[in-house]
Amino acid sequence: MIYREAGQLRASYAEDQRIFPIRQDRYAIAALLVLAFGVIPALANDYWLSGILIPFLILSLAALGLNILTGYTGQLSLGTAGFMAVGAFATFNLMLRVPHMPFLLAVALAGLIAALVGIFFGLSSLRIKGFYLAVATLAAQFFIEWLFTHFGWFSNYNPSGVITAQTVDILGYEFVSPRSKYLLTLGIVGVLALAAKNMVRTETGRLWMAVRDMDYAAEVIGIRITRTKLLAFAVSSFYCGVAGALWAYVYLGTVEPQAFTLERSFQVLFMIIIGGVGSILGSFLGAAFIVLMPILLNVTAHTLFPGVNTGLLSNLELIIFGALIVMFLALEPHGLARLWQIGKEKLRLWPFPY
Repeated sequence: MIYREAGQLRASYAEDQRIFPIRQDRYAIAALLVLAFGVIPALANDYWLSGILIPFLILSLAALGLNILTGYTGQLSLGTAGFMAVGAFATFNLMLRVPHMPFLLAVALAGLIAALVGIFFGLSSLRIKGFYLAVATLAAQFFIEWLFTHFGWFSNYNPSGVITAQTVDILGYEFVSPRSKYLLTLGIVGVLALAAKNMVRTETGRLWMAVRDMDYAAEVIGIRITRTKLLAFAVSSFYCGVAGALWAYVYLGTVEPQAFTLERSFQVLFMIIIGGVGSILGSFLGAAFIVLMPILLNVTAHTLFPGVNTGLLSNLELIIFGALIVMFLALEPHGLARLWQIGKEKLRLWPFPY
C-alpha cells in the first residue's frame, strides 16, 4: 500500500510522459527539494556545506556527464578530469580576458568549449571502441594536463601554476559564504540533472541507447552513428566542463592542473560503476558513496580505536573502503540504483513481496 500504482490512471499523453508519473515519486521529489533548498542550508554548518555537500554535488554532475557517455552511449572514457580542467581554465580565461564577463555566462561558454574539445577527442570513437577507446581518452587526459602545465598563457603566466579564482559575482551579489555557494551549486546541478533526465527520454536518448546496445544494428536501421557518438561526447564534456568550473570556483577557490589529475577521472568512473551505469540517480548515489563512505569509516575508526596510530588507521580505512567496493560490486554489479529499483518493486507488491 505504500507504493501502489493502482488507481493512478493517466488520461492524456502528457500525463503518461511525465518524468515522475507515480504520485509517490512526485511527493518524494518535492520533499527532497524542500530538504535540499530549505532545511539543509538552515541547519548545516560551514564544514558540511563546504567540505561535504558542495564536492558531492559537483562530483555528481561530473559523474552525470560520464554516465551519459559511458552508461547511455557505451563509450568508455578515462578523460573526465581533463574535460573538467578545460572547463575550469576556460572559465578563468573568459573572465580574465573578456571585460565584464558574467560568471554564469562564462561557465556556460566554458562548457561549450569543453564540448568542442570532447568532440575532437571523440573522433577516435568512430574507428575504435571498448578498451582501445578508453586508452585514447586516457591520452586526452594526459595531453590536456600537460598543456595546462607547460603553456603559461592558460594560467596568465603565473609562476606557481596555482591561480586564485576570481570572485563569483552574479548580478552584483558575491557568493562568498558556504551557504550561498551551496545554493548556487545546488541550483546549477539541479537544472542540469533535470535536463539530463529529459534528454535520455527523448529521441536523442533512445539513439544513444541503440548505439550502446549494438552499434552495427543501429547503423543498419538508419541511425547516424557519427552524429550520435559525437553528440554524446559533446554533451558529456559540457557537463564535465561545468563541473570543473564549479570545482575550481566554488569548492577550491583556485584554478590548477593538479586538481584534475588521472586520479580524479578514476574517482568519477568508480562513482558511476558503484551508483549504476546508465542511471541518472546512480550518478548521485555513487558520488554519495565515494564522498561519504571514507568520512564514515574515519569517524568510526577513531571512535572505536582512539589510541591507535593515525597512519595505521588511515591505511586500514583505505583497505576497508576498497574491500567494500569489491564486495558491493560482486553482490550487486548493477550498482546502488538497481538496489533502489528492487526496493520499489517490492513496495509495489507489498504486503506480498516476491
